[in-house]
Amino acid sequence: MHPQHPMKPFAIPNHWTPEQAMAMVDLLDELRTHIWSKYQIPLLDAYREDIQPRPNDDAQQTLFADSEPF
Repeated sequence: MHPQHPMKPFAIPNHWTPEQAMAMVDLLDELRTHIWSKYQIPLLDAYREDIQPRPNDDAQQTLFADSEPF
């Protein structure tokens, strides 16, 4: 889940038959397949951006700020 687009909670009905529940799973699988086929590259870029650590300028500066020369 993307932090800038959190999912809103929703309820799943308790009265579905197993066949209705399976139909919904099949629908979601098809939807996922179609979304991936259309947006694969942008989605991978978004995933990559989400998992990469955020740069911390202070940490970078202090990492190499020792007074000892090479």
